Parts: sequence; structure tokens; C-alpha cells
Amino acid sequence: MDGETHVNGTGDVPVDGDDLGTAPDGSRRGPSRKTVLKAALAAGVAVPVAMMGAPALARTSAGTGTVPELTPSCDDGDDPTPPQMEGPYFKPNSPRRTNLIQPGAQGVRLTVTGYVFGLRCKPLGNVLLDFWQADNRGAYDNVGYRYRGHQFTNAQGAFTLTTIFPGLYPGRTRHLHVKLQAPGRPILTTQLYFPNEPRNNTDPIFDARLLMNVRDVGGAKEAEFDFVLNVPQ
Repeated sequence: MDGETHVNGTGDVPVDGDDLGTAPDGSRRGPSRKTVLKAALAAGVAVPVAMMGAPALARTSAGTGTVPELTPSCDDGDDPTPPQMEGPYFKPNSPRRTNLIQPGAQGVRLTVTGYVFGLRCKPLGNVLLDFWQADNRGAYDNVGYRYRGHQFTNAQGAFTLTTIFPGLYPGRTRHLHVKLQAPGRPILTTQLYFPNEPRNNTDPIFDARLLMNVRDVGGAKEAEFDFVLNVPQ
């Protein structure tokens, strides 16, 4: 086992939750401004000046390529991404790279994309993301740096990781490890999880708030996750 402590949360539910929100009176509200701006940037369209004071972009709606109707509010209700223990397999000084797949690697290709935001829905550029994971057999490379690497978000707060679908090992469900640090801010150490994994229900560390949105594309997988750091803006 990784040796992390238990974090509350069970069940396979979407983690991002920023397409539609629930207002305090229980009614459904429209897309948050974070979602709208993410979609606008992803689609390459201009963002209205009135909306530049808050978040950034988001995926196009449901993968259809359409941009949600703009809304002036930014009431996301997003709490900072919850932390988790790093476990025994972290190694400092990983190489800077966005692609962790090396020649001869085996496993299903996995691409993880997303954005990093602060507390007021604004994107955070130059955030350090340090990823590490098991190989397709569930083993960590504790000698070298296979399936380990760090990168930085771009000016729009975006990141992309190319890797493989991690394998299983006793006591844990599938997961990715990551450390994030905005310039001059504390480090967030956490993990990302995959939906519909049978071991999500038995892993004592699993937290449904850290589930990625994952889809199959041909013989590969694509995942999305947006981080919210405890950074005042």
C-alpha cells in the first residue's frame, strides 16, 4: 500500500461539477463563469472584457465543440482540491517533460488534460505539476524515473500529461500521484482516480472528489481534471 491516510468520499460520481451547479435554494443554475471561459479559450474565441476579471477556459460542452452561452456570474462554489498523502514512492528531481512514455513502454496510452485555478476562478500560470505513477504491472520505478516527470502550466493555466493507464497493486485502486505548487505558495500533494473501478469501493484512501472525467478514444484513454489551489486572487 501507499501508506496514505483515509479521506472521506465514496462512489463513482463526476468530480469537476462545473457544467451545472446547484444554487442555495436547490435550483439548478447555468454554467459557471469558469466553465464558460474555459470553453471560450479552448474554442479559440474572444473572451468578453466583462468576463476577464475571473476564471479561464473549459472544455467545449459535452465534447460537441459548442461553446456554452456566456454568463456574468462566477459563483462556482469550488473548494480547493483536497490533499492526500504522497506515499512511499515519491522521488524528487524528476525530469521536466509532459510525455512519460519511453521507448518499449507497454500499456494503454492515457492523456490527461486540465487547468489549474485559484480561489476566484482565475487561471494560474507557471504552476508546477510533478506526476508519478505505477507502470502497467503496478510497479513503481524506484531506481530511475520511468513514469515520473514535472511540468508547468501555461499562461492560461492549462496542462497536458501523456502517459499510460496505471496498473493495479495490492490494497489500492488505480491512481496517479501529483504535487502542485503555484509560485511562492505551499505544495499541494494529492492523487487522481478513475471512475468505474471496482477497487474504488474498497480502497480506504479513495476520494470521489478526485475522480477524473475519463473516456475511451480508439484504443487509448483521455481524461480531464481541473485543480483549484488555495491561492487568493
